[in-house]
Amino acid sequence: MKGRLIALDHVGDREAAALMVDGQVEDLFFETDQPAPGTIYRAIVERPMKGQGGMFLRTPDGAAFVRQVKGLAPGQTLLVQVTGYAEPGKAIPVTHKVLFKSRYAIVTPEAPGINVSRRIKDEDARENLLAVAHEIMDAGDGFGLILRSSCEGADADEIADDIAAMADLAAKVMADSQGDAETLVEGDGPHLLAWREWTDKAQIDSADGSFERHGILDVLDGLRARDVPLGDQASMAIEPTRALVAVDVNTGGDTSPAAGLKANLAAVKDLPRQLRLRGLGGQIVIDPAPTAKKDRRQIESALRSALKRDSVETVFVGWTPLGHIELQRKRDRLSLSEVLK
Repeated sequence: MKGRLIALDHVGDREAAALMVDGQVEDLFFETDQPAPGTIYRAIVERPMKGQGGMFLRTPDGAAFVRQVKGLAPGQTLLVQVTGYAEPGKAIPVTHKVLFKSRYAIVTPEAPGINVSRRIKDEDARENLLAVAHEIMDAGDGFGLILRSSCEGADADEIADDIAAMADLAAKVMADSQGDAETLVEGDGPHLLAWREWTDKAQIDSADGSFERHGILDVLDGLRARDVPLGDQASMAIEPTRALVAVDVNTGGDTSPAAGLKANLAAVKDLPRQLRLRGLGGQIVIDPAPTAKKDRRQIESALRSALKRDSVETVFVGWTPLGHIELQRKRDRLSLSEVLK
């Protein structure tokens, strides 16, 4: 099947969304038992974390940890936003730089000014968007606004409504900073997140059973497996451990001189998608198939290109003395094994 398809369904009792491009699953969102990224709390300061420049906070969902804050005393209130999922036994990661993000607009209470995404190149379009924004935003409230790339070609009235909704929500939340620990805004669920993030034109199937109709349930079964076929005889094994995610690239029975480079290029091109679908983050260590040292630049270039297209923030750390590749990937979703226990 050619083109883009968004399937909205449930897996068991969990809300779920899938993005397919030309018949291949490119992304997945699942409802989890943890607070969703984007959730905003009025939190209570409890104690500092010595040596890490942060504070532990009390929220309705348990302990949270915020970095890079100063001048806070126990008992004070602080508005914070969930940035990712807590690792087992650790506090919820939050930031005090709260954002209000929707399909077209991001309101930034602590960063005044109106900006348009750099991806929108057409100057007339940029000017029109700025005109829409200035009509709605109140310069006196000190809030900033970022107009997302999804604004390009979108209906002006829809953009205006989106800006107004986010600005109104921001004003209400920022004015509600006093009181006991409370959840002020719930993070977006999978269906709303799909509307917010998958903005390119697509067919939408929201009827019950869409995951089964489009073969997505079969894909989920495949994602539970360790090994990922890479074509011909090559494969890569993706294994999460307590400390890191290990990726081992193998050529299989192919012993030709070019087998190692071919397998490594196929692996790094598909790895961001595999990590995204499996919900894996943190430290990623890749053990490439044997190949000449001169091929490293080509492998690194292919990996960087694949990471640039990825929606999850990932830093290429470099090559180790043993010839491994290290990545640091944001943990902005739970692993599939945690979600579908």
